[in-house]
Amino acid sequence: MKIAALFAAVTVVAALPAAAAAQTDPAPDEPLKISKERIGKALNGVLERGEAMGLVARVYQDGEKVYEAAFGEADLEANESMAQDTLFRIYSMTKPITGVALMTLYEQGLFDLDDPITDYVPEFEDVRVFEGLDEDGEPILVAPERMPTVRDFTRHTAGLGGGDIGGYPQRAYEEAGVRDMDITLEEEVRRLASVPLAYQPGTQWHYSDAVEVQALMVERLSGMPFDAYVQKTILDPLDMKDTGYVVPEEDRDRLAEVYTFEDGELVPATGEASLAFNLSEHALTPGSWGLVSTIRDYSRFARMLLGEGTFEEVTILKPETVELMATDALPDGLTDTHFLPNKGQVGFGIDFAVRTAPPASPDENVGAIGEFTWDGYASTLFWVDPANDLTALIFYQIVPFDDTPQKAFRKAVYGAD
Repeated sequence: MKIAALFAAVTVVAALPAAAAAQTDPAPDEPLKISKERIGKALNGVLERGEAMGLVARVYQDGEKVYEAAFGEADLEANESMAQDTLFRIYSMTKPITGVALMTLYEQGLFDLDDPITDYVPEFEDVRVFEGLDEDGEPILVAPERMPTVRDFTRHTAGLGGGDIGGYPQRAYEEAGVRDMDITLEEEVRRLASVPLAYQPGTQWHYSDAVEVQALMVERLSGMPFDAYVQKTILDPLDMKDTGYVVPEEDRDRLAEVYTFEDGELVPATGEASLAFNLSEHALTPGSWGLVSTIRDYSRFARMLLGEGTFEEVTILKPETVELMATDALPDGLTDTHFLPNKGQVGFGIDFAVRTAPPASPDENVGAIGEFTWDGYASTLFWVDPANDLTALIFYQIVPFDDTPQKAFRKAVYGAD
């Protein structure tokens, strides 16, 4: 089954004002026409308004490259211009690659999504759930109502809070040293499992380090180091030759500078500790973040997903597996979803946000029902739009995450006002 067919019966467009629907959800019988001029004008505007120092973008439709451009500076101080082979820190766009690696093992029958996580990561056997503080200010910890499943770790409903949950769970997370870059993946997950869950499994969506657990499952089920398995099963077959954790010395001049806003101006983000990660070997090979890539490499990964698991006669996954990953898997009635509403009318599948309805307002991200997507902390973005046989990517480097240029790009791709 084609992925787009999953969403063919959705009829919520009728509930929107006609003008909004026309802007954001092209009728299925009206093929989307990409305008290079419109996209170029929008991206030039991004630079003119000082919303990015430089960027690269690509759009593929119907198997053809219909737009490609590089604008501005990759490193202003070094006088390096943006180019199609510029290297970018993609941060959380590592997660979909991890998810694909895990699902290759799913296809081998090595686990089921509804298995308790302790079948593969017994470190969580004694995990407890934070339920508040007692009258003395001490944490109240209780047993989970059910053990989180593998599926919970693929859709961010496992109970993990991460470093932004606040209160006692965040303090425990920080004290455990989960984000130490010089520990192994196994030790990282052991520390993660020592931190009480921030909520009962399945009751919230909260972005977290759950994908680190996926990466450890890959190691244990494959019998290979996580990075070696990803290299063998994804990067090498797709010829993603510039994607990895460490940038070789001879390629450092291709690595884009990361910028941040100070008093409304873009300046180098020298205070970001994570920026040093890609300059030398570390014991940790994270599943959640850490990869460097080019727009050329990642577009090959995206086009594999659009091709239902196959790209240029290389098959990574079966069509039904990609369909599963690109299907909203959030529990019915789930309302506590952290920052996910900022992505628009989306649910969450396996390491992707999945668009389930047209934008409810002109301020939301433009896109088509059935799109699946993710982005990175330094503001890289990709999406796959099966309904329009399209993949689109825009890479620039601003921290913290800033989607202003992304929204301009999306509007230009879809011809929205």
